[in-house]
Amino acid sequence: MLQHIFFMVLGLGLLILGGDLLVRGAVSLASALRIPTLLISLTIVAFGTSAPEFVVALRDVLTGPEGDNGIAMGNIIGSNTANILLVLGLPAILYPIAMDMPGTRRHASFMILATMVFMYFAYIAGLIDHTAGVVMMGLIVAYVGYIGWHAMNVGSDREPILDDLDEYTEANGAVWKTPAFLLAGLIGLPLGAQLLVDNGSAIAAAMNVRPELIGLTIVAFGTSLPELATVVAAALKKHAEVAVGNIVGSNIFNLLFVGGTAGLAGTSTFTSTARHIDMPFMLICTLFLGLLIYTRTRISRPVGAVMFLAYVGYIIFIGTKSVAV
Repeated sequence: MLQHIFFMVLGLGLLILGGDLLVRGAVSLASALRIPTLLISLTIVAFGTSAPEFVVALRDVLTGPEGDNGIAMGNIIGSNTANILLVLGLPAILYPIAMDMPGTRRHASFMILATMVFMYFAYIAGLIDHTAGVVMMGLIVAYVGYIGWHAMNVGSDREPILDDLDEYTEANGAVWKTPAFLLAGLIGLPLGAQLLVDNGSAIAAAMNVRPELIGLTIVAFGTSLPELATVVAAALKKHAEVAVGNIVGSNIFNLLFVGGTAGLAGTSTFTSTARHIDMPFMLICTLFLGLLIYTRTRISRPVGAVMFLAYVGYIIFIGTKSVAV
């Protein structure tokens, strides 16, 4: 058991590091080729920051039993829940987060739509399959196209999902860094996914818990750590509001891009516990964030504390419902 835990944590670390290095190397290469900053933001950064969830889902779907992809689906659901309650709640305790960034309402509306589409296939269709994959991939392409068109042709407000590109451009100063970052990312991501999925599945089997629990907790928390670190740093500088759009965008990409990839790669089903507890809770969190954004209600310190405690309570609760069904 200890060996599986060690290699699962190692795999999670490789995922986080590999995803970050891949994005940095790709941004550096695109910049050297004089690809427009907007296009870099819409493609490399947006998709690249979902790379850990992407490779975990792809690995789980391609190697797991047909339809039994609990880690992949749990990671999508758990990451979105963690992004809202933990990544926004904990920094708000340090400094209140404003919810009035330009254009955020549009993205919040699409986040809610993406959530409803994902849940439609989970509840009504009963699974995420090739049809779901085509629909969700079509929606993410349409979304990227829309925000690109809007940013270039409508008004002067910055799209929140396009923020913070500068943090990925540090490789520009040395020629060797670009290929090194790309190679490290391309090696680290699949290796990390293999270690995480294989050992996470082994731990779930040994403990007789549903595989979603691994995805909902350890994997989801780990893949949300980069966003959490970024927002905490921004909160310490009293500028955490710039991260709201990125969190909304991350949730959209998790649902549509990662979920769509899983659908195109195979078939994923959901346990009764996932349908009755995990996804409804994700929907509640999503609607709550949407309400804050629509009403431009800032996340105050007390609200942030409630969000953080709600996340802790949720993790404890699903731990008590962890027996595989």
